[in-house]
Amino acid sequence: MDFDEAADALYAAPSADFISKRNELAKQLKADGDQLGSTRLKALRKPTVAAWLANLLARELPDDIDDLLALGDEFRQATADLDGERLRELTPRRHKLLDQLAKSAAGLAEREGQKVSADVAQKLRETLDAGLVDPAAGEAVREARLSSALRHVGFGVVDESGEPSNVTPLTDERRKRAQDRRRARSEVPEPEPEKETESAAAKAKREKAEREREEREAAEKAAAKKELDDAVAAAEAAEALVADLDTQLSDARDALAEAQETVHRVGEELDEARKAARAAQKDSREARKRYNRL
Repeated sequence: MDFDEAADALYAAPSADFISKRNELAKQLKADGDQLGSTRLKALRKPTVAAWLANLLARELPDDIDDLLALGDEFRQATADLDGERLRELTPRRHKLLDQLAKSAAGLAEREGQKVSADVAQKLRETLDAGLVDPAAGEAVREARLSSALRHVGFGVVDESGEPSNVTPLTDERRKRAQDRRRARSEVPEPEPEKETESAAAKAKREKAEREREEREAAEKAAAKKELDDAVAAAEAAEALVADLDTQLSDARDALAEAQETVHRVGEELDEARKAARAAQKDSREARKRYNRL
């Protein structure tokens, strides 16, 4: 088992078992010689209810999530082409698909015995919409390893606390597999090559949008990498602290056992001394009586 397999198994486990499952899998990775993977796994956070529901939906209905991400591809293409008519056509499909996914998620949650509040339902919908709008967020939703709900706020994606999210773009290999799945499911043909008749203004706007997207993705990737490095360092420091405290506790137990043994020995010696004192006092009284009789 490698880190990715362990992470998938961890987030597929019931929410109530997350901590125990994480410890079990981390221990297994360490036993297999993957210390870094073990440390990374320990740094993974337990999902909120909304994130748990999004992960469940992605595992149970992957084709529906692929449809969502494919629709996101269409939106980005229409935006790059400055095709307002196409965007107006796609918008109703966007709302309809989000409604369908939210309804399916409610059914899955009921099956698992989990109540879905209005707040959780809204956060799930925002997460799915962020996955449609932002490619990295979409890949994170599809991978079903979210620890927090997501929300697209115009300049990027944030988590439930309003902080920049830690969604990490997939590796090139896994990204290609995800794109292949979406392409196979999509009923929309691949975009045709740009026509030579594209206006200079439209081309300039498209190229500017592509540059901005690439810069945003690079910045998000760098931020995610830093957060991962910080989490790994924190986990290693915590592990070292636990080992040190465990050693101190063991030393304290040894010292306590030695002290208890000393107390027991001194107690026995005190009892013997008291017995000897009483015997000496008795001998002294008898000797005094014999002397008085003389």
